[in-house]
Amino acid sequence: MITIFGIPLQAFLGQLLLGLVNGSFYAILSLGLAVIFGLLNVINFAHGALYMFGAFLAWMGLAYFDLNYWVMLALAPLIVGFFGILIEKFLLKHLYKLDHLYGLLLTFGITLLMEGLFRSFYGVSGQPYSTPEALRSATNLGFMVLPNYRAWVVVASVVVCLLTWFVIERTRLGAVLRAGTENPRLVEAFGVNVPLMITLTYGFGVALAGFAGVLAAPILQISPLMGSNLIIVVFAVVVIGGMGSILGAIVTGLGLGLIEGLTKVFWPEASSTVVFIIMAIVLLLRPAGLFGKEK
Repeated sequence: MITIFGIPLQAFLGQLLLGLVNGSFYAILSLGLAVIFGLLNVINFAHGALYMFGAFLAWMGLAYFDLNYWVMLALAPLIVGFFGILIEKFLLKHLYKLDHLYGLLLTFGITLLMEGLFRSFYGVSGQPYSTPEALRSATNLGFMVLPNYRAWVVVASVVVCLLTWFVIERTRLGAVLRAGTENPRLVEAFGVNVPLMITLTYGFGVALAGFAGVLAAPILQISPLMGSNLIIVVFAVVVIGGMGSILGAIVTGLGLGLIEGLTKVFWPEASSTVVFIIMAIVLLLRPAGLFGKEK
């Protein structure tokens, strides 16, 4: 039997895969946070609740309207994004000129309201959601058996993350978005509707959280607290990668997921804290984060 540091190869690769799946969720959620903070300068604490909302929408679509996973994978992010647009339009837009703390407190309050609402209707035990039939099987790779759904999660997350990075960093639309946040008056002089652009950007950022929620639904128990259990780690990922850094959110999310998976193999007791240990070290050595820009 092949072993790595005394660990059977199959068990080692299984934990590595689990870490990569977790890293995919870290990457796509931290990407949404990075888009919102980098372009709008808002610390969106409601991101975890909106992730939970996306998962519940997938469950409700199937339970109440018989809408399958693939339909809700497209529909739930749109609904979450529209809900985010309403939040930005009627609440957040009034806080842009104030300290970051006000936006943080507002989004934290929204989180408490959403979690309380879903807890009152569905309790805290969680709702099961079945894996789509097309992805229920597994693929034998020879050295391990890979569940097809977990492979799909990784591929879908990486594709969405890379497309988002490409649009923001390599297209004219992305250049206008970045310019609109740095000098809105100048961009408005060229006929760009900056307030609408900001609203749609926030909607897109939270739609990424809704998309991640649907991806997570067949893997996790859908519960009102599923976002709270994840959002603190995701914030740590964003800080390590650099607040507002799109590439940093993607690379750091995937990398920390793998490190967390390896830690579960060699030192299971530290797996829940390794991300925060890395965050502390990075902040000591590079306060702006690995990909952040020093001011």
